[in-house]
Amino acid sequence: MSRVLVVGECVLDEVETADGTVTAHPGGSPANVAVGLARLSQDATLLTELGDDPAGAAILAHLAAAGVTTACAESSTRTPVARATIGPDGAATYAFDIAWTLAGDHGALVDGATHVHTGSIAAHIDPGARAVEDIVEAARTHATVSYDPNVRASLVGERSAVVDRTEWIVARSDVVKASDEDLDWLYPGTPVADVLRAWCASGPSLVVATLGAEGSLACLRGEILEVAPLRVDVVDTVGAGDSYMAALVDGLARAGLVGPGGRERLAVTDAATVRGVVERAARAAAITVSRAGANPPTLAELGE
Repeated sequence: MSRVLVVGECVLDEVETADGTVTAHPGGSPANVAVGLARLSQDATLLTELGDDPAGAAILAHLAAAGVTTACAESSTRTPVARATIGPDGAATYAFDIAWTLAGDHGALVDGATHVHTGSIAAHIDPGARAVEDIVEAARTHATVSYDPNVRASLVGERSAVVDRTEWIVARSDVVKASDEDLDWLYPGTPVADVLRAWCASGPSLVVATLGAEGSLACLRGEILEVAPLRVDVVDTVGAGDSYMAALVDGLARAGLVGPGGRERLAVTDAATVRGVVERAARAAAITVSRAGANPPTLAELGE
């Protein structure tokens, strides 16, 4: 298995359901990806920030229970909180209280990784986002890179600046996953397939867009692959994209398409192999939406 370094935020998700009930779940998109990877037996380390407070302690315990190794950057901030409100259709809307600095020297962690994943708030809130850019640039010399923009419009600022930073990271990634909502915010009115092709042309061999109940599209070196949706009773969508991302990286790692030599093999792999990986990632996301909170599946739950 690859030694995967996930770089990004942890957040305590306070989830309010349609009937007004509020529960707290450890979350944050990169943290959820790290948990998903660990549950799929990947060697996952999360580089993050946590406050010295009860929320931080709860998140650390959650990560440890999943098998994630946690490396905390120097931080004097409190643990970030996200308030997710679940509508009648199960979809979540978010409000955030978060700071992100990623202070300190993380060179040893980056040097020891064979694959680096980042995205979400961590890639867009300065000053931490500038540190993420440095990590991506350094990682490319010896590791594969994956990225999920996971745009939080209420946090990331003016659209053109977000597009510029997103495209900078996309161009330095090998694998990118985005939702149709991300793409619609970044490029209003542009067809999803057109964005995928443009991103593929800029650097990554594989770009995937999740389309919710409509399935997903994958662009492999410019070729569009359509993946049919899975029918499932939705409890909520919290963490679904993160489960998809974790299973996507895990599936590619098992196929030898990320990690040592992965960049070269991904550049020539066949569409059938990638389709199988993407379909498996969709199954992981379907399991997650069938239960409350960001609760990615294990290998056993994927039937493996």
